[in-house]
Amino acid sequence: MTPAAPEGPVLFVLGSSAGGVVRHVDALAARLHAGGVDVRVAGPAETLARLAAPVPTAAVEIGASLDPVRDLRAAAALRRAVGHLPGVLVHAHGVRAGFVAALALGGTRRRVPLVVTLHNAVLGSGVRARLGTAVLGVVCRRAHVVLGVSADLVAQAHRLGADVADRALVPAPALPPGDAARGRDVLGPGPVVLAVARLADQKGLPTLLDAAAGAGAPVAVAGDGPLRARLEARIRSEGLPVRLLGRRDDVADLLAAADVALSTSVWEGQPVFVQEALRAGVPLVATDAGGTREVTGDAAVLVPVGDAAGLAAAVRRLVQDRTEHAVRARRSRQRAAELPTEDDAVAQVRRVHRAARG
Repeated sequence: MTPAAPEGPVLFVLGSSAGGVVRHVDALAARLHAGGVDVRVAGPAETLARLAAPVPTAAVEIGASLDPVRDLRAAAALRRAVGHLPGVLVHAHGVRAGFVAALALGGTRRRVPLVVTLHNAVLGSGVRARLGTAVLGVVCRRAHVVLGVSADLVAQAHRLGADVADRALVPAPALPPGDAARGRDVLGPGPVVLAVARLADQKGLPTLLDAAAGAGAPVAVAGDGPLRARLEARIRSEGLPVRLLGRRDDVADLLAAADVALSTSVWEGQPVFVQEALRAGVPLVATDAGGTREVTGDAAVLVPVGDAAGLAAAVRRLVQDRTEHAVRARRSRQRAAELPTEDDAVAQVRRVHRAARG
């Protein structure tokens, strides 16, 4: 049998990415490197500092928002990095990284395959949203393959001109076994509802506060972010049964002690916390946002985005009805066994890279 041809170099490109995107690229880079692939990662110095994979990096300062001067400077830096890697394939993660990569590769004389993984939707309305959609269209038309973390992103990529688009596999990193006693020390006695979320607009936290009073149990929120002061002020002024725990590194323990997991996002791709809750066997109530249903299947109780009364009723039933609680806990564990693994994600990426290289 003729041995397979060695894979060419892969340059992952990151922007000012959130933690989940960095973890995903870090895992891909480490596993591809371990498999003999020449992997590099380019992106802002602050983002690169969070990587653990033992691969070379190149500083390319890609900002979080459109800035023509900065973007052209970043594209020039990325073009130089590409020029040192004959046979390279560029795999950008996120619209901003994809846009800079498209600018960079448009100035090269040789064909460089471009794969882009879309991790977030363009939310909101008005001029900013229209501009974001226009940039996304440039990325989709330039890329040889587009991967989207949810079916709605894949459909949008097709509408915006992507030749090839498919759903990405983005498994959550495995948590260690949790210690319920340690979790209870944090959450306290009695039924407790747990949410883990960045305190930002995407996570629908005003809806969580709206639902909390009727949930039948206090709600603990692990995470930090720009909305913390505003949320704390409302919790105090209305006397809501919600505790903001701040950033935590003991989510496994908290899940082991929690009675119900709650996600109130306005949009998600393949949410890490939802996957973690399923793997921990915790009954889950979530908004039917973006790709959430694709992750949960029929394991979770799904409620329309923004429906605080529906969320409260669903949580209250799971807190009060132990039979329903046991059924949902079993469904969580069953669904967890069906979720993609990091091996599945690496296998998909290798297939996509081979196809993009032609």
